[in-house]
Amino acid sequence: MIKIYPQPSDIHPIAADLFVAAAKKAIAEKGSFTVALTGGSSPVELYKLLATPTYIDQLDWTKVFVFWGDERWVPLSDSLSNAKMAFETLLHQVPLPEDHIFPMYDIDRSPKEFAAIYEQQLRDVLGAEGQFDLILLGMGDDGHTASLFPHTEVLQEKTKWVDAYYLTPQQMHRITLTAPLINKAKQIIVITFGEKKAPALREVLEGARNPEEYPSQLLSPTAGDVLFLVDQAAASRLSSSVTSQ
Repeated sequence: MIKIYPQPSDIHPIAADLFVAAAKKAIAEKGSFTVALTGGSSPVELYKLLATPTYIDQLDWTKVFVFWGDERWVPLSDSLSNAKMAFETLLHQVPLPEDHIFPMYDIDRSPKEFAAIYEQQLRDVLGAEGQFDLILLGMGDDGHTASLFPHTEVLQEKTKWVDAYYLTPQQMHRITLTAPLINKAKQIIVITFGEKKAPALREVLEGARNPEEYPSQLLSPTAGDVLFLVDQAAASRLSSSVTSQ
């Protein structure tokens, strides 16, 4: 499903309301809420909004467990760190237990070693089923999501929940949830906006099946829903059959 809004600022309160609704539902049903956060610029204003009293006061944050969908393999103090951004905009502002937060980085481990450790952390919290209540994602200009980049080996992963690899174009290691785990989620929300995203969004939603070129096509929940929240600029190349959903 896709929902289109005039401008990015219209997306943030919608996403915040969906976040809170998912959290309330999960806490009421099973006593906890598990979420994977996204990085980049798309969620910054969403996180800032969730850190305001209007939203903080709606949730029992002691029952929230926070993971990430992906990360650049950099220290948590690095400006490139998705976790650093989330801590500064949201996590340091809410009464969230420290042991409920699981950043994707360990200075004492290699990326591959920590991918296995992170998967075990996920299993400890999510159980054998591995189902998140909510996964937040973005989409790049090239159609990637999380650290599932075009023409990377991780796109073929079928069994691991987490993987790490060296992304040559960026000259850095990345660590990411894999498509099989992401697709187990009860709800996936993809936030993307801006004219630069329009060509890839058209291919992801309407183009021929080619996840090697447009990895966001791998998003196909097995027991949940995926919702694209986009602005008119990002949706400008979509056909009426898609925009009328």
